[in-house]
Amino acid sequence: MVSEQEIKLLHEKLQNHGQIQNPISSTHSVSGGSINDAYKLESDDQIFFLKVNSASSYPGMFEAEAKGLSFLSDHSEFAVPKPILNFEENDRAYLVLEWLDEAPGSDQEETGRLLAKMHQSSTDQFGLDFDNYMGSLEQSNTQYSEWAPFFIEQRLEPQLKMARDNGDMQSEHSRQFEKLYYKLEELFPPAKPSLVHGDLWGGNAMNTSEGPSIYDPAVYYGHPEVDIAMTTLFGGFDRSFYQAYMKENPLEKEWRGRLPLYNLYPLLVHVNLFGSGYLMQVESILKKFV
Repeated sequence: MVSEQEIKLLHEKLQNHGQIQNPISSTHSVSGGSINDAYKLESDDQIFFLKVNSASSYPGMFEAEAKGLSFLSDHSEFAVPKPILNFEENDRAYLVLEWLDEAPGSDQEETGRLLAKMHQSSTDQFGLDFDNYMGSLEQSNTQYSEWAPFFIEQRLEPQLKMARDNGDMQSEHSRQFEKLYYKLEELFPPAKPSLVHGDLWGGNAMNTSEGPSIYDPAVYYGHPEVDIAMTTLFGGFDRSFYQAYMKENPLEKEWRGRLPLYNLYPLLVHVNLFGSGYLMQVESILKKFV
C-alpha cells in the first residue's frame, strides 16, 4: 500500500509540476502486473495512474518507461497514457501517468490500423538511443544497421546467456541456436527499421474512451513482424486486427511461418523470469528451423 507520507509526497511533487491543486482524496489499488504496485489516485477534479516499485531492483525502469511512452505518443496515433512525473525516494520508484478510462468492447480493427501506421515510422538504424526493459529484465538497444545481427546480439544472446547461467539451458541448446544464427539472415525478409512496441501482448493494449491504447512498452526500432508475432503468442487479437493491419501495411509473403522466430525472444525472457516451463516452446521452434 501507499502510506500517508507517500501520498503527501506525491501531492507535493504533482503540485510543484503544476499538475494538481486539490489534495489527493482517495487511493485505490488496481491491477499493475507482477513487477509493480499500481494505484488509482483521485483528487476532487483529477485522476492519475500511479506505479510503484523498488528503485534498486529495477534501476531506471520508470525513466525508460516514461521515455518510451512519450516516444510512442509522438510517433503514433494511439491513445498513449501521458507520463506526468517519475522520481525516487527511499528506494521506492514512482511513475505517475495520465489516467485513461477503459471503454467497453475492443476496437480490434482500429488497433490493427494504428499499429500498421506506427510501423511506418522509420529510421536508419535498428535499436534506439536509450535502453529500457522487457518485463523486469534490462533490454539493450545498441543500434545496428542490419536486423539479423541486432536480433542475435541484442535480443537472443543476452537471454540465452542468462538462461545458461541459471541452469535452464544446456550446451545442446546453445549449439542449436548457433546453427539457427547462420540461417537468420536468409530467413528474415528485408525491412526498414520500424517503430515497434516490443511487448505487444493483449494485456498491454485496451480500448479507451479516447480510442485504442497501448502501454508498458519495450520500444525500439525493429522488424515490424516482431509486434505481429507477439500478438499471436498469448492471444487477445482477432481476425479483424490482422486484416486491418495488412490492408495498411502488408507484410512479406509467408510471414505467418516466420512469427515463431521472433517469439524466441519473449519465450527466452519467460524462461528467465518464470523458469523452464517455457523451454518446450523454444525447443519446438528450434526443431522447426534448424
